Amino acid sequence: MISTKKLALYCHVPFCAHRCSYCAFYQEPPTSALVERYLSTIEEEFRLLNITRPFFTIYVGGGTPGALGANAMDRLCATLTANNGSLKPAEFSVEFSPCTVKREKIEILKRHGCGRITIGVQSFSDRIINLLGRRQTAAQAIAAYETIASCGIGNIGIDLIFGVPTQTLDEWLSDLRCAVSLHPHHISTYNLTFEDGTPLQRHALSGVTQKKSPDEEADFYAATWEFLGENGYGQYEISNFCLPGCESIHNTNTWKMHDWIGIGPSACSQFENRRFSNPPSIGLWSETIKRGALAYIGVENMDAKTLAEDSIIFGLRMNSGIDMASIECEFPSVDFSRLLQLMAYLEEENFTKWDGNSVRLTPRGRMVADAIALQVLEAM
Repeated sequence: MISTKKLALYCHVPFCAHRCSYCAFYQEPPTSALVERYLSTIEEEFRLLNITRPFFTIYVGGGTPGALGANAMDRLCATLTANNGSLKPAEFSVEFSPCTVKREKIEILKRHGCGRITIGVQSFSDRIINLLGRRQTAAQAIAAYETIASCGIGNIGIDLIFGVPTQTLDEWLSDLRCAVSLHPHHISTYNLTFEDGTPLQRHALSGVTQKKSPDEEADFYAATWEFLGENGYGQYEISNFCLPGCESIHNTNTWKMHDWIGIGPSACSQFENRRFSNPPSIGLWSETIKRGALAYIGVENMDAKTLAEDSIIFGLRMNSGIDMASIECEFPSVDFSRLLQLMAYLEEENFTKWDGNSVRLTPRGRMVADAIALQVLEAM
């Protein structure tokens, strides 16, 4: 049977000149030898994949894709687009950090069909930027945005982080005001997480820094949703806001449990009811592929119950919510009786709202979405 799910491509570029204090992603400093090894292995990985379905979206993330030089960027984009035949993807996205934005690179991306660029600004406050261990300045972030806009990219996004230790609500609102003043098409706002093994976590464990309390985090969330809504940015997922029609197609299809293939070291995939990833090592990933084998690790066969759970958990993160009738029809072998009881209770407590067969989180429910996700798992 031919799958009706849309297939996305995620390409992980593992290079970063500097690791930020909160980052737990796999990354390496870019050297000419490592970049060449990476690019040649990406080309070989495609040959081994032998995917017959076209890629509906292409997303290049990292690391810092912008850490690639212009020639390397050109070569990578040529590889990605050549392996999609003559089909132009519905969305071709690339991430940049402000320090890596150069007009030549943006023009190369545009020539290859990239129409969406997200800038990892994180903050427009030099004080907060320094606390996060980033190396750009607020002025560089603004200049990077202006460079991308002047190249005619049709969808520009800005990523911001809140909940930084010692950050005040006024400082956060100043970040939001600065972001909105640039008129981006998309804004993502992420509550800072203290990932295992990061300097940020070590500082927290030693008492040097302190995580915001749940009440403080709730204040940041509420202020964010109110401010962006008042300024024309509709919330379509807990952390994501956009001008009308500028939602991330790639991310939305991922939350809707469509398929995606990940290429590059540490890239994850979900394809034909299996999950797997590449090893977080250029060396191991490259050596395996050069021997003529895909480098997959952690292969998990996903049963109907797991797929249903994820469809509900990720679907509830979106403001549009989920259609329970459709999910029950898609997974007829799954018992949803306890989940429906949970949903009824959550509605009584004003955490969810039903509209026919559709259920979505209320603003109160979105505040505690992670806790509700755990309740969903327990009820399944």
